[in-house]
Amino acid sequence: MKISEIHVYIVDLPVLNGPYTSSDGDIHGVSSTIVEVVCDNGLIGYGECCPVGPTYAAEHAMGARAALAEMAPSLIGENPLNRHCVHANLDQHLHGHHYAKAAIDIALWDLAGKKYGARVCDLLGGAQTEEVISYYTTGLVSPDEAVRIAVEKRDQGFERLQIKVGNRPIQIDIETIRKVWEAVGSDMRLAADANRSWTTRDTLFASSALQGVAVAFEQPCDTLSEIVAIRNQVQHPIYLDECTTDLSIVTAAAGSGICDGFGLKLTRLGGISGIKTARDICKARKLPHTCDDAWGGDILAAACLHVGSTVDPKLNEGVWIAAPYIDGHYDEKNGPRLSNGKITLPTGTGLGIQLEPGRFGAPAASYG
Repeated sequence: MKISEIHVYIVDLPVLNGPYTSSDGDIHGVSSTIVEVVCDNGLIGYGECCPVGPTYAAEHAMGARAALAEMAPSLIGENPLNRHCVHANLDQHLHGHHYAKAAIDIALWDLAGKKYGARVCDLLGGAQTEEVISYYTTGLVSPDEAVRIAVEKRDQGFERLQIKVGNRPIQIDIETIRKVWEAVGSDMRLAADANRSWTTRDTLFASSALQGVAVAFEQPCDTLSEIVAIRNQVQHPIYLDECTTDLSIVTAAAGSGICDGFGLKLTRLGGISGIKTARDICKARKLPHTCDDAWGGDILAAACLHVGSTVDPKLNEGVWIAAPYIDGHYDEKNGPRLSNGKITLPTGTGLGIQLEPGRFGAPAASYG
């Protein structure tokens, strides 16, 4: 079994009823990159990466495609089941760019599942649930609108709510968090996600003002060094997200007690292989975490779901997928969907996403 062809597709995903707003700005749409890995025995695996514009993280859509152009030609003739060898090949031809490598890694897991007649979650150790919990994120809205959303999502069955804050006066953020907690705090786990936009001063101010409010602060400050500097003064749990740019940071943060949990992103860590390792590190340290990504379509959502289903339920903070925010599915029958705060695992082999030939039109690039 050898890789014979690799095709790259571009899919634009407009935000439904957009824009979606966070401290990083308004999102009207995203550009996703689909990787199709074809083998000489006829099996096809799919991967995806979907950066949220060029400023959320050190990644962007055009960068993913340029990175794939550097790496893809060298993969022709490789055995896709030998993931360690494939990853070594990728690293030999391009340093970094984990998000682009993630698209290939996801396709390799999809192929392995199809080869062995198993779902990806089975290859990862087995699903602990077929109904994976999700969480909802409010977007950056007014205090009263955040309360309205929180009550609505609690009634729909969501167990966790992420409150977007930041890039506005800290007093508004404090008011928003407190009002949401007063409305639903006894029914939902709450996280305030500043997406790196709080200063250390604002983080300390918020923690002091919110004494007694059960909420975790997710990536309040821009850098890890800022968080380390105030860690012992903050009275709330701290989760790391954007600064976990590789497994070495996850390992160091988990081992040193810098954080109380993680918002893990699959493509940031290089794909299913990377987040699987992070999952096991978190289990060893009993650290709760999410298992999701920034945006993307059915392929990326399914990858997050398969990993999320294998997480210890006591540590699982949920899987976020972009499906409710974008219009349509790649696979109308099997594409992951939210219902009552949960997402049902696809049942087919591999990722469980079945794509019709020509689904994405003509490839933007082909290799092999």
